[in-house]
Amino acid sequence: MIGPRYYFGVYHWRRRLRSLGVDAVSIAVAAVVGARTQCRGRRFVAAAIATVAAVRTGRTLRRLGSPPPWSLERAKYDALASRLPFDRSDRVLDVGCGTGRSLVGLAPHVPDGVEVLGLDVFDDRIILGNGPQLARRNAARAGLAVEPIAADAATLPLETDSIDVATACRVLHDLPAESAAAALSELRRVCAPDATLGILELPLVPDGVEGDPDPEAYWSDRVAEVGFEIDALERLELSGRSEPYVVIVARPAADS
Repeated sequence: MIGPRYYFGVYHWRRRLRSLGVDAVSIAVAAVVGARTQCRGRRFVAAAIATVAAVRTGRTLRRLGSPPPWSLERAKYDALASRLPFDRSDRVLDVGCGTGRSLVGLAPHVPDGVEVLGLDVFDDRIILGNGPQLARRNAARAGLAVEPIAADAATLPLETDSIDVATACRVLHDLPAESAAAALSELRRVCAPDATLGILELPLVPDGVEGDPDPEAYWSDRVAEVGFEIDALERLELSGRSEPYVVIVARPAADS
């Protein structure tokens, strides 16, 4: 049997495994108490605790594979990549590439010979297996040669004006607002004067942002503030999803 082509890791694995452990202990303790007590009330409480823990276990097990470690929602990457000039680029940077899901998604649109950099902090506390080797492996299976770079998006270890296309897919909303702003500022620094920036975001803003800003307006404002001019701002609706994606395409402003 042929296994999955890609493996993108298990999201939030520590938290979910911890939850499974707590629920397993709860079920075991409830079973022991229920078996040893003669009190009907205690048996009822023990049974209720075991039932709640079992329900939680089922829910956690379903979430453990969400998103499935081998799946790729290609439509969202196609929607972004189709708006980016990969065919006129020599050097591409994908910020927050993680285990390579975005790299695989963008791969069909990147011609041979383009230098592709995949940057991430590669923190395996959130995604099991998150590391440069897995990003490189998944990208290679999609036909894309990638040079992984372990670094922070807020301090890109790249030369000024050295990138032709930069992408950030589903990463900025996970950063504190200050770090997201710093990452966008760094992207502006490394982007060449005729470069293009492509952002694919969930309809979310960073934690701690005051009020309840519209995500499309929030991210387009942040992009413009660091010296980009917005070429496209779209709400991407995909079948089967209750929430849309935010797609932003921008280029360095001439006067920045």
